[in-house]
Amino acid sequence: MKTDPTDTGGLFVGRRPGTRPIHYRALPRHGSRARQRFDRSVAGLILAANVFVCLMFWGPLPVAWLWVGSQVDYLTGSTFFGMVVAFLGLLATLVLGLMVMRRLDLLWILARRAGGHDQREGIIGRVFAVSAVLGATVFFAWLLLFGGLAPSLAPTG
Repeated sequence: MKTDPTDTGGLFVGRRPGTRPIHYRALPRHGSRARQRFDRSVAGLILAANVFVCLMFWGPLPVAWLWVGSQVDYLTGSTFFGMVVAFLGLLATLVLGLMVMRRLDLLWILARRAGGHDQREGIIGRVFAVSAVLGATVFFAWLLLFGGLAPSLAPTG
């Protein structure tokens, strides 16, 4: 039994035992320039689809599940049940959306590599971070300018 940290790759440092970097016999052959240009455009379309799925998290999905929850509330007469349905539905949809984003991210890596780029990491983290910053900025702008924190434009009197 190997319990010595130097035998097992250290205490969470370095590679796990039995894992080695992959070495290819030869570099993969790239396609023609036209094929690489096509692969780059496919990578761009995949990136756009990834951004679209991520932007769905910031408005359409929550609004849709709030509407479904309100319909459940109306049909059952139970506000609690409507809120539970809306929450669980939104949670399930977000997990499904993250699964789709991860698969799109893996496809994006493959398309970039086919396009001639040495792509080893995905872009899902950057897409999610940028959309979170943009979503928060738009939300706070709406909150301050048009939402509940803006002075009322209705006539008083």
